[in-house]
Amino acid sequence: MGGEETILKTRGLKKRFKTGLIRRKGFKALDGIDLEVGRGQIFGLLGPNGAGKTTMVKILLDLVRNFDGHAEVFGKPPSDPTTRRRIGYLPEAHRMPEYLTGWQVMLLFGMLAGHPKREVEKRAAPILERVGMLKDCRRKVREYSKGMQQRLGLAQAMIHDPDLIFLDEPTDGVDPIGRAKIREMVVELRERGSTIFINSHLLNEVEMICDQVVIIHQGRILREGTIDELTPRTGITHFEIRQTPEDLPELLSGLGSDLHQAGHRFELSVSDPELDETIDRLRRANYTITSISQRRLSLEESFIDLVKEDRQ
Repeated sequence: MGGEETILKTRGLKKRFKTGLIRRKGFKALDGIDLEVGRGQIFGLLGPNGAGKTTMVKILLDLVRNFDGHAEVFGKPPSDPTTRRRIGYLPEAHRMPEYLTGWQVMLLFGMLAGHPKREVEKRAAPILERVGMLKDCRRKVREYSKGMQQRLGLAQAMIHDPDLIFLDEPTDGVDPIGRAKIREMVVELRERGSTIFINSHLLNEVEMICDQVVIIHQGRILREGTIDELTPRTGITHFEIRQTPEDLPELLSGLGSDLHQAGHRFELSVSDPELDETIDRLRRANYTITSISQRRLSLEESFIDLVKEDRQ
């Protein structure tokens, strides 16, 4: 998995946290993760609570050390200071100084990233405008709602024009309009060549924007692939017709299985040849077909099935 240029890579990544006063085996957070992410991807990391997602992100950010296996970012160890200057990070449950204004937060984080104040000031306004926070940037952080703080957190992660951005639950606490805006910005960042690494429990959000997804559970990768690969067709086709047929079971007798009708809509599990015959029979009976769609597993359904199976 990955694009032409590999941005981050892990091989056999393991991490165990010691527990208790007597250091025995402890808790295994990661158990042999092999991962590769290419430039210009929106990459989704999914897993239930405690699966090891945040631990892996923190290893790649050099916030957690003493791990086994191999990890690199931009071809260098996570501890290399030159790599961190190319990374933006929005942590989960982040805390920004409440006594600062939104504008001051942008200056603070931009200058901490090694950029001069004048350059940060030039970049801050357009970014705040993009996240919908420019008009409120002179207010104190303590006055912001959870959603406003989240949008400001995304803005500070972009202030130094990073090549790689880690977003840990980026839409947490954000209203639907704000979530749509954040999705637009993430896609825009990808189009500009940035790589975005998203850790989220909102699977419908991930399904809409991610190019590649990895599902982990108990520190191991259960499945990886594109959204299409993780949301296969179910074999069920949904039909909408203009009229409400009363003779549908007789009309479609011998075709497919699991017919379910609700007014002028119905679902039927059919093979491709049976789908063609279903359409032909409806047309011969003078029914006007207004919509046909083949149902796929949602990412949430696929995720739940994989985790349940792994727990058995």
